[in-house]
Order: sequence, then C-alpha cells, then structure tokens
Amino acid sequence: MTAPDAEMAARVGRSVVEDRLAACVNIVPGVRSIYVFDNKLCDEAEVLCVLKTRRALYPALRDRITALHPYEVPEIVAVPASQADPDYAAWVAECVPPQPA
Repeated sequence: MTAPDAEMAARVGRSVVEDRLAACVNIVPGVRSIYVFDNKLCDEAEVLCVLKTRRALYPALRDRITALHPYEVPEIVAVPASQADPDYAAWVAECVPPQPA
C-alpha cells in the first residue's frame, strides 16, 4: 500500500495491527510515484507500507484500508510469500488469528 504521508500511513498501520488484520506494517518514507490518473500525469511523494497478514484475511484487510484511506483508488497489492523463515511465519500466524478480532 502507498499513502500520501507518514501520518496517514501510521494511522492505517496502527488500525490494522490493533484490529489484528496485519501482524506488522513497515512504513518506508521517501517513495516517489509517477503514474497516470484521470488522464493526468502525476509525480508525487508517497510513503510505502508493507503489511504482513494471512492470505484468508486479505479481503478484510483490503476493505479496512479502503475505508481508512484518503485516495479515491488506493494502491492495495497482495504479494504472496513463496518463502518465509518458519519462525517468522509462526509469529505472523500467532499475531493474526484466522479471523479478525
């Protein structure tokens, strides 16, 4: 996910972690996004967020991000982890129950 600034990224991050939809959110400032929206070329500073969750919770996570996000069309992309350290994967599973709290 991208966000317009660090505060919005933190607000979304705190919400989804508190609600146990994500185990962790990494917030990476300093991203520059160049894209076309409404037939206009945009060149914007953004913040990248990397969220870790269970595959089954993706729809609930996506819906929560969409509800909290200020963009008309927020960037929400799922990238399945084909490999993960077993201890890390167990930690994510522990933090994010199969169903949201």
